[in-house]
Order: sequence, then structure tokens, then C-alpha cells
Amino acid sequence: MSPGPELSDEERRGFEAKLTSLRIEHRDLDDVITKLELAPDRDELQIRRIKKRKLLLKDQISWIERQLDPDTLA
Repeated sequence: MSPGPELSDEERRGFEAKLTSLRIEHRDLDDVITKLELAPDRDELQIRRIKKRKLLLKDQISWIERQLDPDTLA
């Protein structure tokens, strides 16, 4: 894969900050899903929605990782 244009320091810091934020949210959703799945009156629709959000976050994380290191297959 041919590398794209180099990121400026400001762009790199922005991507790294966003990546940190997304990873935290992704991890937090794991905790929420676990608690909801253990609840006696679990809401399957809510669990599915949260899992979809988690997948979206994973895609965003992968995209940012590729921007930060385009030579690594994410």
C-alpha cells in the first residue's frame, strides 16, 4: 500500500486523542453490555443497539489506526 501524505503534529495529536476517547467508550460499552445481559429483565433491543454502537466504534478505531500508521494492516 502506498503511504498517504504525512500527518502534521497537530493532526497526529488530534487522531491520538480521538483514538483514546473511542477506546475508552468501546471498553465502557463492554461493561454496560455485561451488566445488561446479567439483568433479570434484560432488554434485547437495547443490548443489540449497544453492540451495534460498539461495532461502529471498532470501525472508527481501525480507521484512525490506519491514518496514524498506514503501513500496518489494521
